[in-house]
Amino acid sequence: MNIFQYMEQHGHEQLVLCHDEASGLRGIIAIHNTVIGPALGGLRMWQYNSEDEAILDALRLSKGMTYKNAVAGLQLGGGKSVIIGDSRKDKNEALLRSFGRYVQTLGGRYYTAEDVGITTADIEQVRLETDFACGIPVASGGSGDPSPFTALGVYRGILACAHELWGSQDISGRTIAVQGLGHVGFYLCQHLHQAGAKLVVTDIYPELVRKVVEEFGATAVSPEAIYGVACDIFSPNALGAVINDDTIPVLKCKIVAGAANNQLKENSHGDKLRELGIIYAPDYVINAGGVINVAAEMEPAGYNSELSTAKVMRIYDNVSHVLAIAKNEGIPTYQAADRLAETRIAQIAKVKRTFIA
Repeated sequence: MNIFQYMEQHGHEQLVLCHDEASGLRGIIAIHNTVIGPALGGLRMWQYNSEDEAILDALRLSKGMTYKNAVAGLQLGGGKSVIIGDSRKDKNEALLRSFGRYVQTLGGRYYTAEDVGITTADIEQVRLETDFACGIPVASGGSGDPSPFTALGVYRGILACAHELWGSQDISGRTIAVQGLGHVGFYLCQHLHQAGAKLVVTDIYPELVRKVVEEFGATAVSPEAIYGVACDIFSPNALGAVINDDTIPVLKCKIVAGAANNQLKENSHGDKLRELGIIYAPDYVINAGGVINVAAEMEPAGYNSELSTAKVMRIYDNVSHVLAIAKNEGIPTYQAADRLAETRIAQIAKVKRTFIA
């Protein structure tokens, strides 16, 4: 891939390649935009097929964090980091501390936190080497696992979509197909089950599927079959690009709303969903609960779970606002969300330029 061309096209500020032979670290830190504030975005550990794939994921995810933080009203820009490797086999203290030293070299331009393949305990080890890590365990004075807050925000966003389509937040009896049953997916299923929804679920890890089936009476299907499930809502909560040319023709849902980042492989797929009459909750709007909670650690008064929860609950209003803009202006929801984010960034950039001048 032509990295500089991609960065120029999408407005990225910085890309850092991190290598440490002793620990086996092969990491990437992507900073997209710091106009509103320092970049905040999680650390993901994944066994990528190639270095190009890892770099592209970091770049795409970092841009998503800029937009997510902007629409969520946070005083933060967007960044993301990835470590290439199997989190179940390759992760160790030396690797994580080495990554922390690279974060420290950025001097506060980027704050890291947990993401796929990384736990709050892992972030505590990263934090041994940097002042710029959030999402540490509650016992250490942090906000703990952000997954329940991400799940709460997705649940609230689903209710907003339901109200838009059916005129009611009541999802009892609705069939919801949930893809991905990690921390966020599990907590989301808990909310949906308590609301009376019928769950059809899948994951690449059978033990996670069994747990949700046993606890919430869900019906399990294979990972390949989840796209074609006849359902009211399809909720992607694993990796991105799952809404694409192959999956859209088999979707049998009225709403797409989940926690996964970069769900649309291309923007054109958001256009296609609109053409089909499927409501799409833009991923970075609906899944902002985790970063809202993590960012609360950076407040001068310290972390407050009640205030953080109240902010996450407002994701209902954010999703409703995006849906209203899309409806009123006759545009896809992803465009409506982008417009909100870009308008806020541009306004703050203008203020900064005025004071510099």
